[in-house]
Amino acid sequence: MTIDPYSHTPVYVQLADLIRERIESGSLPAGAPVGTELQLSQEHGIGRDAVRMAISLLRSEGLVTTTRPMGTRVRETPTRRQVELAPGATVVARMPSGKERRAMQLDEGVPILEVRNPGGAVEVLPGDEVELIRPEA
Repeated sequence: MTIDPYSHTPVYVQLADLIRERIESGSLPAGAPVGTELQLSQEHGIGRDAVRMAISLLRSEGLVTTTRPMGTRVRETPTRRQVELAPGATVVARMPSGKERRAMQLDEGVPILEVRNPGGAVEVLPGDEVELIRPEA
């Protein structure tokens, strides 16, 4: 796939699609560097602002993470633990506030799950680290 500057799809979306495809196909495995802004800009013949927007989009989807001095890398998939829901419990998925994201050390793009038990207790869990299961009847 190449970037088409004449397409109706913005170039940053095209670049994000290209990188997403590489991640999903495994050609960019977890932990692999995505490339620097300069490298991606030169490789695809687009401006650095477009590269920044593409990386920002992928970060918001939880596919990549950017840290200094490591740069932008494909996000590792955390090991999931099973959490059994109590009978009558409900779950609400939402994006965390900045304060919650810092407290829970969540990467950008990772949702949280609010598990509300019938007694009123609320447990907040990172959406990428848990698998919710219902008890066997």
